Amino acid sequence: MDYSKVTVVTGHYGSGKTNISVNMALELASRGEKVTVVDLDIVNPYFRTADFEELFKSHNVTLTVPMYANSNLDIPALNFDIRSIADKDGYIIIDVGGDDEGAKALGRYLPVFKNHDTTMLYVINCYRYLTKEPEEALQLMKDIEFASGLKCGGIINNSNLGNETDENTMKNSLAYAKAVSEAAGLPLVANCCKAEYCEGIDKAYPVEVYVKKLWEEFEN
Repeated sequence: MDYSKVTVVTGHYGSGKTNISVNMALELASRGEKVTVVDLDIVNPYFRTADFEELFKSHNVTLTVPMYANSNLDIPALNFDIRSIADKDGYIIIDVGGDDEGAKALGRYLPVFKNHDTTMLYVINCYRYLTKEPEEALQLMKDIEFASGLKCGGIINNSNLGNETDENTMKNSLAYAKAVSEAAGLPLVANCCKAEYCEGIDKAYPVEVYVKKLWEEFEN
């Protein structure tokens, strides 16, 4: 996948955007690139990029999180300066809270985004409530754009059924992803799936399911 200096990852709650953000960061790090992940999710206290601090450290990925992240005081206290982060060498992956409410946090950083090569990618999952139809996904994307002040630059198809995901899960979502892409007038930049399911999938982007592993650790 090609990356801008700043990549904003957004989408519906439960679309899997956090797991995609983790995969993006680790892919860039594997190329030898400097990467900073910014956790801008002030909506969901569960399965956020802040939960992967040790994983990021082991791959030399820098993590920036809101004040009180991963505590019982998880409130929207954005105590970091994205401008200074963007001025440094390397790439930035920003994991944004789901839906238009989460996207509102982006508004304060619009001057930074305008001064740097920035792309906002919209993650879709046809198996999630409220985005099962292309029209629903498109409307949510427009709501996110309006709330954030940013325009999306591409679509990422991350359609999955969690533990029940199999090879047909992705293949059955391809028509949906194409419909969303065409309706939005935006390129479909990736079809995310496990590596063993990538063969024959256009724009296949192999992903590791890190969120699942985190949940298993939590249960144990």
